[in-house]
Amino acid sequence: MTTDGSSFWTSGSVPLIEPEFLSSIISAASDIALVVSAEGSILSVLLNAQDDSFGNLSHWEGRPMVEFLTDDSIDKFQNAHGAYLAGTPPKKSVELNHTDNAQWQYPVRYTFHRFGQENAVLLLGRDLRPIAETQQQLVQAQIALEQGYEARREFDTRYRVVMGNVEDAVVFVSVQTGRVEDANDLAAACLGLKTEALVGATFASLFSDRSGAELTENLLNATLSDDAGPVQLRASRTRQVLNVIPMVFRTAGQRVLMCRLVGDDTATAKPDAAASHAAALFRSTSDAMVFMDPRGSVLSVNDAFLDLVGAAHLSDVVGASLADFLVRGQIDMGVLLENAEKSGQVRVYATRLVNDLGARVPIEVSATRLEDPNNPAVALIIRDVSRLEAVRKADTGRGDTLPDPGRNVMDLVGSASLKEIVAETTDVVEKMCIETAVNLTRNNRVAAAEMLGLSRQSLYVKLRKFGLLSKDG
Repeated sequence: MTTDGSSFWTSGSVPLIEPEFLSSIISAASDIALVVSAEGSILSVLLNAQDDSFGNLSHWEGRPMVEFLTDDSIDKFQNAHGAYLAGTPPKKSVELNHTDNAQWQYPVRYTFHRFGQENAVLLLGRDLRPIAETQQQLVQAQIALEQGYEARREFDTRYRVVMGNVEDAVVFVSVQTGRVEDANDLAAACLGLKTEALVGATFASLFSDRSGAELTENLLNATLSDDAGPVQLRASRTRQVLNVIPMVFRTAGQRVLMCRLVGDDTATAKPDAAASHAAALFRSTSDAMVFMDPRGSVLSVNDAFLDLVGAAHLSDVVGASLADFLVRGQIDMGVLLENAEKSGQVRVYATRLVNDLGARVPIEVSATRLEDPNNPAVALIIRDVSRLEAVRKADTGRGDTLPDPGRNVMDLVGSASLKEIVAETTDVVEKMCIETAVNLTRNNRVAAAEMLGLSRQSLYVKLRKFGLLSKDG
């Protein structure tokens, strides 16, 4: 390149530089510059005048390079230096860790350059300590971040344990959106929903007597007033009157309401012995008990029902339709609800129940409609009759005995086909008629045969069939 006819640049892109200026340029262009002989000795050390962190390294001159390298860097330098002497200088920079009498060490990235002296090499180095410090800071930040995540997971675990074991029904509601952010299983049971369905729902939609803006305002006013009582609401699904006790707090720049749901105190102000006994029976009885609304949705169940269907949590059942657990689904549900609505109760209804594992358990159900205008419900008592069914089958399998004549034919509906019921009840009715005729005629077989419209021979055959020949009038 020439400018106005001058020839400042005489060798391509390398300018002619006076020797007295070369060292200052090299030291300014790098943090540390070393001239190393073919034998690996340090001929000269140049340091950047703007950086005094290296200290005085004049004692390096005239000594082998490997004396000032860590063990892991000696092989790297010798391999790179050998390649340079062979005429193939490294194309990439080489990172070497320096040490000086084991007092300190620091990493330097070197590039290899040919020098004026034969086989001497110029190493231009860039101090990597700022990068190493930055990397160390990143590692420490990553460790701190992981520790923060671990603390967050531990806090979340403790929070979930408390929410799952606290005796109060608790709901967290966002003031800004009015939606449920979290709730425990007890709150879900009070509101007639599963926990998964409750989270994200609009809090006001769970109650039948307040709009969204009105409910939020009432709850916030209750938190501001020292003498304000709880906000009384009626759950739209369970129809239960609940006292909502709110508390507001701020997190992540947003206000959140923590609402405790408590049953209406007026219903429990005067404890009743019968109610207390009924509650104890509900908890402790071996028979499954279920309360459902007139549409068939489960309101509450006892532990015996959870054992019967194999459910792990109350929230797995509450809010679901009882038809989901019956083998004939809506058919069984329709029979129970219709008869309970018409007559007020169903004494015995035989069907089968399906548990979580798909097993079908024979059961007998009695249903009662509870007359409560505010909280209409149907109560069910469910009994596992798998053992009784086995005994019945064993009894009917013997040829010398027949079912008890007094057995209610309605007990068989649902547990056997119509053909089987007709076949069984025919023998029962026939035996009952013959026994009655024999008793009325004081064991006069001729009169009994005439009363029944049978021949004497046919009567004797049937007496022998039913084991009545030895019967004394």
